[in-house]
Amino acid sequence: MPRARDRILANLESVYREAYERANAAGDQARMADLDAAYQREQLLLEVLLDIRDALAAPGEAKPEQGPGPLAALETIRRITKLR
Repeated sequence: MPRARDRILANLESVYREAYERANAAGDQARMADLDAAYQREQLLLEVLLDIRDALAAPGEAKPEQGPGPLAALETIRRITKLR
């Protein structure tokens, strides 16, 4: 059974948040900006891949629970960018 969308996106956020906090502690503004852009790009790509995975799920197979949607994704991006 595939992992839930929320769990995958939470793992992605966790990885980037840790790196962002290290860059922030080091005062590396350029790295923080790079991480912010990379996170947004990878989140969008990952969401597309998850949508494709869901669309290709075999008929009759239980589909993974849907993620929080685009508004929640925008809220996450807003929170990350607010950290700068």
